[in-house]
Amino acid sequence: MRILIVEDDSRLLTQLDTLLQTNGYSVDLADDGAKALFLLSEHPYDLAIIDIGLPVMDGFEVIQKARKNSVTCPILILTARDRWQEKVEGLDAGADDYLTKPFQNEELLARVKALIRRSAGQANPTIELGPISLNTLSEQVSVSGQDIELTAYEYKVFEYLLLNPKKVVSKTELTEHIYDQDFDLDSNVIEVFVGRLRKKLDPEGKINPIETMRGRGYRISREFQV
Repeated sequence: MRILIVEDDSRLLTQLDTLLQTNGYSVDLADDGAKALFLLSEHPYDLAIIDIGLPVMDGFEVIQKARKNSVTCPILILTARDRWQEKVEGLDAGADDYLTKPFQNEELLARVKALIRRSAGQANPTIELGPISLNTLSEQVSVSGQDIELTAYEYKVFEYLLLNPKKVVSKTELTEHIYDQDFDLDSNVIEVFVGRLRKKLDPEGKINPIETMRGRGYRISREFQV
């Protein structure tokens, strides 16, 4: 999952970057409102975390303009402003959630996971398709009750496909969602990850969990789509 963090406090920006990357997210950073709006308009983020008191353009304006530009990713406001009027203003501008500083890392991570799940139509932390089960909290994948050990990037690829079960996902889209902004989008590493996932999830070739759509990308097998 790819997240944009918008924060003008350099120390907090670094803290958030480290926290989210340590927990398996790809992260892009912006320290003012204009940069944030540009990045939101150019890249398909899974979530944006936005401070309100930003230079150039405040967070409320960023959110309003992003929504007018058809940016649909979930937005979490993270700010020291705790008056209820400002919470209402933020939510009315188009934010999905509001967390005040100081905050606990565990609460921030829980809200991030919940917002990403809900945006994909998955309120439950456990995603089940046929014999496949993926728990977004423990980041554990199982097939027919048997736990499967995946690398961090294998998990990211599979989670994104499961969160978009009826969609054909291109290699470029997968790369944009699991890597940081400056990664080479022409890399064929996604093919390697998908090949490993097939071997681990379906070593006997019986369930075919991931289909290749020639020239288009990958999707979860129609047999398991709900």
